[in-house]
Amino acid sequence: EENTAPTVPIQVYPLNNTICINNNIVFEWDTSTDAEGDRITYTVEIAENSGFSPILNIETSASLSKLISLEKGKALYWRIKATDSKSAASSYSPVMQFLTEGDGVSNHVPFAPSLTAPFLNSEIDGTSTTLSWSASDIDGDPLTFDVYLDTNADPITKVAENQSETTYNATGLSVASTYYFKVVVKDDKGGISIGQVWSFTTK
Repeated sequence: EENTAPTVPIQVYPLNNTICINNNIVFEWDTSTDAEGDRITYTVEIAENSGFSPILNIETSASLSKLISLEKGKALYWRIKATDSKSAASSYSPVMQFLTEGDGVSNHVPFAPSLTAPFLNSEIDGTSTTLSWSASDIDGDPLTFDVYLDTNADPITKVAENQSETTYNATGLSVASTYYFKVVVKDDKGGISIGQVWSFTTK
């Protein structure tokens, strides 16, 4: 009989936008089920960005929790998958963002931005497009954004600074080119998060 993969584990802790007061965190999740009743191991991955590149920690557990010690004062992301004893793996769970409390921290860095448009690595018609993203801050601080956009794989041209809008109209683009952009998120207390690099191509 064909072996099927276990179900995706459901995350229990930390859920989205949790502030973890202790940086020794017990990650928790619910049981995956496996149609064949195979033994299941869980793999937890933690990263500083929602693209999981690079991954900071990869931890495995046969139980429904895992104690992981992390750096203080960080915005982090985690996901989990289940693998059965015949190496069939579930998809990853949704990505959850959380914060580790720093020493005497009264301000938390904003979460890194997530891309709304254009879709990652998409192709656009014409020589203009609207870049759009979302960002959040656990303290509810007002956020401002710096936008970098050019044809370098790590964009260095700052096209907007300290804007409060979460969109930027990119115009005058060259045709048949790949553009790269990133957004730096800043709160009003000096907290900064640098987003990952996103790209799109003009026809």
